[in-house]
Amino acid sequence: MKITGSQTFILRVPIDREIADSMRAVSSVEFVGLRVETDAGIVGTGYTITVGAGGSVIKNVLDSLLTPQLIGRDPHLVREIWHDLYYGPAHWIGRAGATTMAQSAVDIALWDLIAKAANQPLWRILGGSTSQPVPIYNTHAGWLNFSIEDLRAEASRLLDQGYTALKMKVGGADIREDQRRVAAVRKAIGDSVLLMVDANQKWDPLAGRTAAGLLQDSNLTWLEEPLHPDDVAGHAQLRQQSRIPIALGEHLYSTHAFRDFITRQAVDVVQVDVCRIGGITPWLEVAALANAHGLRVCPHCGDLMQVHQHLVRAIANRWYLEVIPLWETGPFQHQIRLQDGVCLTPREPGASTDFTARAFEQFRVN
Repeated sequence: MKITGSQTFILRVPIDREIADSMRAVSSVEFVGLRVETDAGIVGTGYTITVGAGGSVIKNVLDSLLTPQLIGRDPHLVREIWHDLYYGPAHWIGRAGATTMAQSAVDIALWDLIAKAANQPLWRILGGSTSQPVPIYNTHAGWLNFSIEDLRAEASRLLDQGYTALKMKVGGADIREDQRRVAAVRKAIGDSVLLMVDANQKWDPLAGRTAAGLLQDSNLTWLEEPLHPDDVAGHAQLRQQSRIPIALGEHLYSTHAFRDFITRQAVDVVQVDVCRIGGITPWLEVAALANAHGLRVCPHCGDLMQVHQHLVRAIANRWYLEVIPLWETGPFQHQIRLQDGVCLTPREPGASTDFTARAFEQFRVN
């Protein structure tokens, strides 16, 4: 099988309800990706996601720097292709951010091709298992633009759906208001439900230590992205001082970055994102590195769970899969299926990355 061409795209898809964290408010998401065509008639789809801006930059990287290098290649040589793309023209202007996100889309499309060529779901190609269910936690429970009443109502609704783990946003203007909101949710859900909080890089080290101290009595499973995502030393120090475990990884763009956080003992829960790390190929390396250090992987759902539902089935150190249900009817042909607090096993060939024709007709902007 040889690659004969590709078509890139941007889909801007509105979400059912505006959401906000400490960084921004979001009313739509951009899927930036490509369809890779082959002489076997099989098409692989890969994508990454932005919120609000940057999609055109990623598409330009795909069109000008990455896709020209794919023609004539066998997608089964996916690791060789990954290496060639990484050390190609994009290496000199990026190695993180838009260039790595673009490479993520390419790598996902190639793995999608490999699975489709074998007529198998991706998790099976990766040697995954269905012997244990994949538990899920819901981030939709606690956006910063929700009132305390909204938080309680949403948490109650999700518990009724079978969730046993929820996450809420912190990092508002007043740390003590964060404390009140978290305490209200903990009281509403009881002590048996896992509760995580996410600051989205809001704090400097002093504010992070203060917040960790104020929040420690709410029985939190982790404190996510408290500091700048490149601050290894700051996270290592906070992890030593905090009684709350530290989770991070959604804004790390290389295996080297994860190595530094892991070996400096700056992280407890690894949240590697397949849409930002460079795709499935390096994602698996990060998961293996975490496993070698006895750390659990709970991926950040920058793909809206479609690819990660396969990947977590292929690693021994998975814990929870993050879900953010942004719409009742999503743009994918085979939308992730959730039931009673678990992710059901995908059965269709591929990586679950194909979009519906209606999504392309209604939401394509480039």
